[in-house]
Amino acid sequence: MIKMNDKLDKMQDQIQLTITPEGLRIQIVDDKKTPMFKSGSAEAAPYIRGILKELAPVVNQVPHKITINGHTDSKPFPDASKKYTNWELSSERANAARHELSQAGYDEKKILRVSGLSDSVPYNSKDALDPINRRISIIVMNKKAEQQLMEDLGNKPNATQGNNASEGNAAPSAE
Repeated sequence: MIKMNDKLDKMQDQIQLTITPEGLRIQIVDDKKTPMFKSGSAEAAPYIRGILKELAPVVNQVPHKITINGHTDSKPFPDASKKYTNWELSSERANAARHELSQAGYDEKKILRVSGLSDSVPYNSKDALDPINRRISIIVMNKKAEQQLMEDLGNKPNATQGNNASEGNAAPSAE
Protein backbone atom coordinates (compact mmCIF):
# COMPACT_ATOMS: atom_id res chain seq x y z
CA MET A 1 0.00 0.00 0.00
CA ILE A 2 2.89 2.36 0.76
CA LYS A 3 4.51 1.77 -2.63
CA MET A 4 1.20 2.52 -4.35
CA ASN A 5 1.07 5.98 -2.71
CA ASP A 6 2.90 8.34 -5.10
CA LYS A 7 3.92 10.79 -2.36
CA LEU A 8 5.30 8.06 -0.11
CA ASP A 9 6.99 6.30 -3.00
CA LYS A 10 8.92 9.53 -3.77
CA MET A 11 10.26 9.45 -0.20
CA GLN A 12 11.33 5.81 -0.41
CA ASP A 13 14.99 6.58 0.39
CA GLN A 14 13.97 7.54 3.90
CA ILE A 15 11.19 5.00 4.42
CA GLN A 16 12.38 1.48 5.11
CA LEU A 17 10.14 -1.54 5.49
CA THR A 18 11.25 -4.70 7.30
CA ILE A 19 9.33 -7.79 8.36
CA THR A 20 10.20 -8.65 11.98
CA PRO A 21 8.87 -11.28 14.42
CA GLU A 22 6.58 -8.53 15.81
CA GLY A 23 5.17 -7.51 12.43
CA LEU A 24 5.97 -4.85 9.83
CA ARG A 25 8.56 -2.25 10.89
CA ILE A 26 8.29 1.07 9.08
CA GLN A 27 11.35 3.20 9.73
CA ILE A 28 11.55 6.82 8.76
CA VAL A 29 15.24 7.65 8.81
CA ASP A 30 17.03 10.97 8.94
CA ASP A 31 19.72 12.14 6.57
CA LYS A 32 21.91 15.23 6.43
CA LYS A 33 19.91 16.83 3.61
CA THR A 34 16.42 16.35 5.02
CA PRO A 35 16.38 16.09 8.81
CA MET A 36 13.09 15.13 10.43
CA PHE A 37 13.69 17.38 13.43
CA LYS A 38 15.96 20.31 14.18
CA SER A 39 19.04 19.30 16.15
CA GLY A 40 18.08 18.85 19.80
CA SER A 41 14.40 19.52 19.09
CA ALA A 42 11.23 17.44 19.00
CA GLU A 43 9.43 19.84 16.66
CA ALA A 44 8.61 17.89 13.52
CA ALA A 45 9.89 19.41 10.29
CA PRO A 46 7.42 19.78 7.41
CA TYR A 47 9.12 16.85 5.69
CA ILE A 48 8.35 14.30 8.46
CA ARG A 49 4.86 15.75 8.94
CA GLY A 50 4.23 15.13 5.22
CA ILE A 51 5.38 11.51 5.47
CA LEU A 52 3.27 10.84 8.56
CA LYS A 53 0.26 12.59 7.00
CA GLU A 54 0.47 10.25 4.00
CA LEU A 55 1.31 7.21 6.11
CA ALA A 56 -1.57 7.59 8.61
CA PRO A 57 -4.49 6.60 6.34
CA VAL A 58 -2.49 3.78 4.75
CA VAL A 59 -1.55 2.19 8.10
CA ASN A 60 -5.00 2.95 9.54
CA GLN A 61 -6.52 0.56 6.95
CA VAL A 62 -4.71 -2.32 8.61
CA PRO A 63 -6.63 -3.70 11.62
CA HIS A 64 -3.51 -4.27 13.72
CA LYS A 65 -2.18 -2.01 16.45
CA ILE A 66 1.12 -0.17 16.37
CA THR A 67 4.00 0.89 18.56
CA ILE A 68 6.07 4.00 17.89
CA ASN A 69 9.73 4.33 18.89
CA GLY A 70 11.96 7.37 18.69
CA HIS A 71 15.72 6.96 18.20
CA THR A 72 18.61 9.43 18.33
CA ASP A 73 22.25 9.36 17.38
CA SER A 74 24.91 9.46 20.10
CA LYS A 75 25.65 13.17 19.94
CA PRO A 76 25.47 14.38 23.55
CA PHE A 77 23.81 17.62 24.56
CA PRO A 78 26.36 20.36 25.27
CA ASP A 79 24.91 21.27 28.66
CA ALA A 80 24.19 18.06 30.55
CA SER A 81 23.36 20.06 33.69
CA LYS A 82 19.92 20.82 32.22
CA LYS A 83 19.09 17.12 32.63
CA TYR A 84 17.76 16.90 29.11
CA THR A 85 19.31 13.99 27.26
CA ASN A 86 18.75 11.85 24.21
CA TRP A 87 16.31 9.80 26.30
CA GLU A 88 13.95 12.74 26.72
CA LEU A 89 14.51 13.84 23.13
CA SER A 90 13.76 10.42 21.63
CA SER A 91 10.62 10.10 23.78
CA GLU A 92 9.39 13.51 22.72
CA ARG A 93 10.09 12.77 19.07
CA ALA A 94 8.15 9.49 19.26
CA ASN A 95 5.27 11.38 20.85
CA ALA A 96 5.49 14.07 18.15
CA ALA A 97 5.17 11.31 15.54
CA ARG A 98 2.13 9.93 17.41
CA HIS A 99 0.59 13.41 17.41
CA GLU A 100 1.18 13.88 13.67
CA LEU A 101 -0.35 10.47 12.89
CA SER A 102 -3.35 11.32 15.03
CA GLN A 103 -3.77 14.74 13.39
CA ALA A 104 -3.75 12.97 10.03
CA GLY A 105 -6.62 10.71 11.08
CA TYR A 106 -4.88 7.67 12.55
CA ASP A 107 -7.05 5.99 15.21
CA GLU A 108 -5.22 6.53 18.51
CA LYS A 109 -6.97 3.50 20.01
CA LYS A 110 -4.73 1.42 17.75
CA ILE A 111 -1.54 2.75 19.37
CA LEU A 112 -0.27 0.43 22.10
CA ARG A 113 2.97 2.11 23.07
CA VAL A 114 5.04 5.22 22.37
CA SER A 115 8.63 5.12 23.61
CA GLY A 116 12.01 6.72 23.29
CA LEU A 117 15.07 4.52 22.94
CA SER A 118 17.74 7.24 22.78
CA ASP A 119 20.85 5.85 21.07
CA SER A 120 20.51 2.38 22.63
CA VAL A 121 19.54 0.65 19.36
CA PRO A 122 21.61 2.26 16.59
CA TYR A 123 20.79 1.56 12.98
CA ASN A 124 24.45 1.98 12.08
CA SER A 125 26.38 0.55 15.02
CA LYS A 126 29.72 1.33 13.34
CA ASP A 127 29.07 5.09 13.35
CA ALA A 128 27.13 6.26 16.41
CA LEU A 129 26.80 9.79 14.93
CA ASP A 130 25.42 8.68 11.54
CA PRO A 131 22.20 10.62 10.79
CA ILE A 132 20.45 7.34 9.90
CA ASN A 133 20.49 6.49 13.62
CA ARG A 134 18.00 9.35 14.12
CA ARG A 135 14.74 7.74 13.16
CA ILE A 136 11.14 6.96 14.00
CA SER A 137 10.13 3.29 13.97
CA ILE A 138 6.50 2.33 13.63
CA ILE A 139 5.76 -1.35 14.11
CA VAL A 140 2.47 -2.63 12.74
CA MET A 141 2.13 -5.55 15.11
CA ASN A 142 0.89 -9.00 14.22
CA LYS A 143 -1.76 -10.58 16.48
CA LYS A 144 0.73 -12.66 18.43
CA ALA A 145 2.92 -9.63 19.21
CA GLU A 146 -0.14 -7.56 20.18
CA GLN A 147 -1.30 -10.24 22.61
CA GLN A 148 2.19 -10.66 24.07
CA LEU A 149 2.58 -6.92 24.62
CA MET A 150 -0.84 -6.69 26.24
CA GLU A 151 0.12 -9.52 28.60
CA ASP A 152 3.48 -7.90 29.32
CA LEU A 153 1.64 -4.69 30.20
CA GLY A 154 -0.56 -6.61 32.63
CA ASN A 155 -3.68 -6.83 30.49
CA LYS A 156 -5.43 -9.96 29.34
CA PRO A 157 -8.15 -10.18 26.69
CA ASN A 158 -11.58 -10.29 28.32
CA ALA A 159 -14.06 -13.11 27.72
CA THR A 160 -15.97 -11.30 24.96
CA GLN A 161 -12.77 -10.80 22.98
CA GLY A 162 -11.52 -14.34 23.13
CA ASN A 163 -8.00 -14.53 21.78
CA ASN A 164 -8.30 -11.73 19.23
CA ALA A 165 -6.71 -8.67 20.85
CA SER A 166 -6.95 -6.70 17.61
CA GLU A 167 -10.73 -6.42 17.94
CA GLY A 168 -11.01 -3.60 20.46
CA ASN A 169 -9.11 -2.78 23.62
CA ALA A 170 -8.20 -5.53 26.04
CA ALA A 171 -9.57 -4.96 29.52
CA PRO A 172 -7.36 -5.18 32.57
CA SER A 173 -7.54 -8.44 34.44
CA ALA A 174 -9.76 -8.44 37.53
CA GLU A 175 -7.49 -10.89 39.34
